[in-house]
Amino acid sequence: MIKHIVMWKFKEGEQENMMLFRERLLALKDQIPEIRAMEVGVNIKPSERSYDAVLVSEFDSMEALKSYSVNPLHKAVSDFCKTIRTNSVSVDYEF
Repeated sequence: MIKHIVMWKFKEGEQENMMLFRERLLALKDQIPEIRAMEVGVNIKPSERSYDAVLVSEFDSMEALKSYSVNPLHKAVSDFCKTIRTNSVSVDYEF
């Protein structure tokens, strides 16, 4: 199994779009079969060193993660995110 974690920092004034992004991202769980589990959290204790939101998702394999990453539905949500974020980081690991 693969755990895929992504964190984002969003531009000032993008709170409403951040929540829209969260909704669109969570909707992918029912649209992309490779996703085994997914949760998206919004930071409740922001600080200088923290990120605004996080995705924690699970996939059966790296191939399944790759399939998800190139899926047009995912790409559309990702493209929207790129217009409202300032930074992102990610990590993938086996568990």
